[in-house]
Amino acid sequence: MTREEIIEKVNSLLAEEFEVEESEFAPDANLKETLSLDSINLVDLIALVQFNYKITIPVEDLKKIQTFDNLYDYILEHQPA
Repeated sequence: MTREEIIEKVNSLLAEEFEVEESEFAPDANLKETLSLDSINLVDLIALVQFNYKITIPVEDLKKIQTFDNLYDYILEHQPA
């Protein structure tokens, strides 16, 4: 899957799950602020990404994923071959 395909799918999934317009998703925007995530919603976000992309995001990697770009890059780097 290309980065562009990841961006398109992630944005669609997040917009539907968290009821936020995709136009709010800037690459450098903070995920937690843009999606109004509390700790429970953050777990939902991680579960959604893990399920849809068949990847595992260890707890220690969560601090690396602050922006939408971080999330797209993480998925791109960890997607199954």
